[in-house]
Amino acid sequence: MVDFPPRRKPSRKGSMVDVPKDLLEQIKELERLFTVDQAKLKEVTNHFVKELEKGLSVEGGSIPMNPTWVMGYPDGHETGTFLALDMGGTNLRVCEIVLPEEKGEFEIIQSKYRMPEELKTGGSEELWGYIADCLQQFIEYHHEVEDLEQMDKKLPLGFTFSFPATQDFIDHGILQRWTKGFDIAGVEGKDVVPLFEAALEKRKLPIKLGALINDTTGTLIASHYTDDTMQIGCIFGTGCNAAYMENCGSVPKIAHHNLPPDMPIAINCEYGAFDNEHAVLPRTPFDVTIDEDSPRPGQQSFEKMIAGLYLGELFRLVLIDLHDNKCKMFEGQDISKLRKAYSLDASFLSFIEEDPFENLSETGELFSKELGIKAHKPELELCRRLAELIGTRAARLSACGVAAICKKKEIKACHVGADGSVFNKYPHFKARGAQALREILDWPAEKRDPIDIRAAEDGSGVGAALIAALTIKRVKAGNLAGIRNTEGMI
Repeated sequence: MVDFPPRRKPSRKGSMVDVPKDLLEQIKELERLFTVDQAKLKEVTNHFVKELEKGLSVEGGSIPMNPTWVMGYPDGHETGTFLALDMGGTNLRVCEIVLPEEKGEFEIIQSKYRMPEELKTGGSEELWGYIADCLQQFIEYHHEVEDLEQMDKKLPLGFTFSFPATQDFIDHGILQRWTKGFDIAGVEGKDVVPLFEAALEKRKLPIKLGALINDTTGTLIASHYTDDTMQIGCIFGTGCNAAYMENCGSVPKIAHHNLPPDMPIAINCEYGAFDNEHAVLPRTPFDVTIDEDSPRPGQQSFEKMIAGLYLGELFRLVLIDLHDNKCKMFEGQDISKLRKAYSLDASFLSFIEEDPFENLSETGELFSKELGIKAHKPELELCRRLAELIGTRAARLSACGVAAICKKKEIKACHVGADGSVFNKYPHFKARGAQALREILDWPAEKRDPIDIRAAEDGSGVGAALIAALTIKRVKAGNLAGIRNTEGMI
């Protein structure tokens, strides 16, 4: 997760009056490198549509397009008490969600637990043991029971496992690859559910896993629960992704299940992997460097251009290049702190874009405090423009994924539920993305945005609980498609 400072007052307009010619030339070159025009947006989107379809095919493609075995939306009348476990990159969150009789309502209590850094590269047993310990602590605190084994019945749990996983069943998930800084040996290629359940059993916890979900799928379901015009769920944060509801008949790779062709199934796109072949995305030399120096070169190409994890690093690499090779940026200064990889995150750019002062005094203080660099006003103007360029490119490219799903599904109007720190906190991200959608889909100037990206409901908490509820509802109705172990669900 990218931590952003509190939002501040609107930013001022930049001024290039005092910028010397050599810096102005560098700014023009950066504008050439990072600007994505309407024609390029359309080219990227059209290629995106083809790649989405390829991902659904038997052969597959770069975009996994994982079937989630979430077979339809909630109708608002789901009831009961459910646990939700949200395993993200920074924190572990445990929630208890009560779905009352009132349609579309919910009550939630939750606790957060820091995910220790050493667990991210430690052993598998230590990871699942820590997660089970957090669940045990939560239940003991909120249920005030002396002996967990004496609880009347097992609590159904929706587990938000926000890593790429293939699922033959909703209560099963084979980890494709670790992301978000995790790299635990012996888990990739394995079903994570038995590993998790073994840790629960060891502690005799009264929990029944009802569904393993991705946060993006949860975002789709939770958002539709409170707004039935929501047809796509998106995440724009440390990573990027989208989920939407497809018809089983349009997913050739699950044809062997012989499901009704018009039966809905949620697809977790995992489209951070779009264009791993580098066919269409407008990569700069700095994007190439980020990819080559990453733990997984050649993977997550789209994500590396738009996600919060990489925006600060792009900014840093450009400044290093300007200092070393181009225009003696920060001449005579010690830039050793700036040379540290991933020392800047997206909140650094956010702060610069929100500096409201004509002399960029807050940006100057930021460079001095965080990097020990005393930047001159023209250098600050370049930094400001660079932050705008990187932030704008990310927002505009992010719109291509949404537009591609809408084109594929022939969606003319809907709400899109978006979550993630970049969407929620990065300045102007929503407006820049909305403008790009308008350019891609050729809406008339006088027409209001028919496809509106807006803040999502809590996908990893409420969404996970709702999907557990939907799974139990399906078991009761005898619709067992994609459910492996129904024991203890009803």
